Amino acid sequence: VKEIVETAIEEDVQGIAITSYQGGHVEFFKYMKDLLDENGCGHIKIYGGGGGTILPEEIEELHNYGIRRIYSPDDGRQLGLEGMIEEVINDAAQKNDSEAKQKWNGKLPLDEVKDVRRIANVISLAESGQDYAKQLQSLREMNTNGNQSAAAKKNVIVLGITGTGGAGKSSVTDELVRRFLNNFTDKTIAVISVDPSKKKTGGALLGDRIRMNAISHPRAYMRSMATRDDNTALSGAMQEAIDICKAACFDFIILESAGVGQSDASILDFCDVSMYIMTPEYGAASQLEKINMLDYADLICINKFDKAGALDALADVKKQYKRNHLLFTAKDEDIPVVGTMASKFNDEGINHLFDLLLKKIEEKTKVKFGHYHFPQTAEVSQSLIPSKRVRYLSEIAESNRNYDQLVKDQSAIASKLYQFQGALQTMEAKDGTDKTVLEELKKSIQFFTEQLTPVAKKLITNWPNK
Repeated sequence: VKEIVETAIEEDVQGIAITSYQGGHVEFFKYMKDLLDENGCGHIKIYGGGGGTILPEEIEELHNYGIRRIYSPDDGRQLGLEGMIEEVINDAAQKNDSEAKQKWNGKLPLDEVKDVRRIANVISLAESGQDYAKQLQSLREMNTNGNQSAAAKKNVIVLGITGTGGAGKSSVTDELVRRFLNNFTDKTIAVISVDPSKKKTGGALLGDRIRMNAISHPRAYMRSMATRDDNTALSGAMQEAIDICKAACFDFIILESAGVGQSDASILDFCDVSMYIMTPEYGAASQLEKINMLDYADLICINKFDKAGALDALADVKKQYKRNHLLFTAKDEDIPVVGTMASKFNDEGINHLFDLLLKKIEEKTKVKFGHYHFPQTAEVSQSLIPSKRVRYLSEIAESNRNYDQLVKDQSAIASKLYQFQGALQTMEAKDGTDKTVLEELKKSIQFFTEQLTPVAKKLITNWPNK
């Protein structure tokens, strides 16, 4: 419940929709409502449903407690799925005049270091094009205790992460956040994640948070944003969101773009250090010539390194990086290209990538977070299933299918053999049978006998003894 409430506050949402198909739903929804009220966010509406597991009297109890709407199976039959979705969206869009903000005592029940409510609200104002100058000034004063010169002197580093769709940008970001929070226990971090808007509907699936496991932390803040356009990888309010996070005095900001094509390098306008994330499956080596970010990225991450051909991809990308930066005499180990598996716990590649990131930040911005100590091994990262055996289940299934086919074929041959042997016995028992016919039958019997495998012959021979 705490993670859901924390997410809702950080994203500055109008409503929370939950499906609950297990017991304890009454306590679950009530606790969520209480936690929202304690955080001064009682204006966030709660919607739910659970099929037949939530009884009518429980639905009435939850409605009386302040839960906006619990849908029953009867509602589903009357409205249908689309009808319920439309009703939730329309209702959530209406302003909720809750007194929770006025009653809020200013305490932070989620133990967060920053006032994430205020930060989220200011970003929403900026994203919707409203004037937020007063709120920004108030946020800056609150985080600097009125010392504006201190805020001006603080150099907040922005890391820009971009790459192709499905390369694992969110997973890599999550691993970097985890290492930052664990290694620097006095530092704070903000993550601004952008997802593409669909041209057809205008909506966006802000799903990067699903991959994030380390952001539910008192020193971390995450905000999801939509591009609001179909031909860009960043939001129009990108700079405003960064400025707001800087005003909140975060120590480190990570900007994650939506999936980009080969020519996109727009993230460079917003960050101090840039990282490009790709996979080994980019096609022919000539495709690397077309990727703009290989010219500008400070770090290149080849994620999903357990894929076939990953080592070849690493060599090709390093070679391309040398050509792009005219580093023909540089050693391969000095090229900032790293193979990673973000899905693997404590991955050596991610450890090395984070270490390179800290060094690159210090090199480019003179900001020194500190050292990252991790155990270095000579082992090559391996996935749970080695790349050579990724088809092992297919091989087992194929072997079974081949065996089944062999059994069918041998059974058919044995049936033919049995028929010819019976015909030979019948013809030999008759007087005056043409010897030519008998010879042909014997030839057919010999032919089918030779078609049987040794195992099949043994089974047929021993069959009478069973």
